[in-house]
Amino acid sequence: MARANDTPVAPAPSPQPLSRQRERGSDSSLPLAGERSGERAAPKARKRTTLQRAKSLRSKQTDAEQRLWYHLRAGRFLGLKFKRQHPIGPYIVDFACLTHRLIVEADGGQHNESRTDLARDKFLKQQGFHVLRCWNDEVLKNTDAVLERIRLAVGEAPSPPTPLPLAGEGRRI
Repeated sequence: MARANDTPVAPAPSPQPLSRQRERGSDSSLPLAGERSGERAAPKARKRTTLQRAKSLRSKQTDAEQRLWYHLRAGRFLGLKFKRQHPIGPYIVDFACLTHRLIVEADGGQHNESRTDLARDKFLKQQGFHVLRCWNDEVLKNTDAVLERIRLAVGEAPSPPTPLPLAGEGRRI
C-alpha cells in the first residue's frame, strides 16, 4: 500500500536566482566546496606551495645564509627577532625582521643585475619593507661588516654589555 508521503521529492532549488544559473550555463564553473562565490582555489594552493617551498629552503641554506642565521637567530643580534625563508606575498625572503620592516637578502652571483630582483624589491618596498642585499662572499669573509650594515638599517645603537654584579650582590637561590 503506497502512502502519499512516498512520492519522490524534487531537488532543492539552488540558492542563486534562476537568471544567475542561466548565465553560468553548464560549464561547471561553480565554486568548489569551501570556496565563496567568485573565488578560486588557486591563491590558497599558491600560498600552500609557497609555504612548502619556504620550508624546503630552510633545510637547504647556503653557507652564507647559515653563517648569517647563526648571528640573527634567537634574538642574538640586538635582541631582534628575525625569521628565515619567510614568505611575503608571492616571494620568499632570506631573513625578515618584521618589527623593523627590514629584509636581509644573502645573494650569490645569479642575482647580479637581475630584473626579477628589481621587481621583487619594488613589491617589497610597496609593502613597506626596506631591502638590504649582501653578497654571499661578503657575508662569509666580513660578517661583522654585514652585521653593522644591518644594525644601521634598523637604527639601533649598540647596547653596552650588561655589567656583572659585584661580589655579594644579587640573589641567592
